[in-house]
Amino acid sequence: MDPDIEAACHELLLRLAGRMPDQLLWRYRDWLGEGAMTTLARTLPRTLLKHNIDLDQPEYRLLVAGLVPHGADWHQVSSTLGVDDVDENRYTFTGTAPDRMNSVDQVSALVHATLRGRPDVGEVRESWRHGDGEPKRVLLITATAGLPRLTGELQRVLRVLGDEEPSVEVMPPRFDLPAYHRAALASSELVCTGAADTGHRLAAA
Repeated sequence: MDPDIEAACHELLLRLAGRMPDQLLWRYRDWLGEGAMTTLARTLPRTLLKHNIDLDQPEYRLLVAGLVPHGADWHQVSSTLGVDDVDENRYTFTGTAPDRMNSVDQVSALVHATLRGRPDVGEVRESWRHGDGEPKRVLLITATAGLPRLTGELQRVLRVLGDEEPSVEVMPPRFDLPAYHRAALASSELVCTGAADTGHRLAAA
C-alpha cells in the first residue's frame, strides 16, 4: 500500500474518534490495518453522510487523498465537506479505572506485556471516557511506524478480553491533536513505554 495513502486514512480515522460511533470506527480501523482499501473507500463516505458527520478542510483533504485513489464515489466524498468548525469533544475523561471485574487488570497487564520496550512504540497511556453509557477504556499510544497495523493488533487483543468496540488511538509523534485526544491525554495514566524515542511525552502534547 502507498504509505502516504495509508497515513492519510489513518489520520482521518484518528480525527473521527468521538464523532463516529465506536462500533463503526473500530471496524474501519480494522479494515485499514488489513489493507482492505476498496471496502473502506466504498463504505466510509456513505457512513459519514448517513451519520451527518461533517469534515473540515484538512479532514476532507485526507479523505480525498486516502480513498479517491481506491474508488470512493466522488459525489459522496464531495458531500462530506462541512462549513462549521468540527473540533469539538462531548466526552469527559478520568485516569482512574472504574470499579470493574478483574478484566480491567488483565487488559492493562496484557497491553503492558505486549508493548513494553517494543520497537517503534513510544508512550502507552490509558484513560476512561464518560458521557455515553458505561465508562470506556481508551488506549493512547505514540508510534513511529506501522500505525494502522498496531491499531488492528491491539483492537483484536481488547476484543478477545471482552471490549467489543475497542478505542485504540495510535498517533504519530508529531500530530495536531484534536480536542478529543487532548482531553483524553490530560486525564490519562501511563501504562508503559516502548523503545522508540518519539521526541516528546504524550501527556505534555
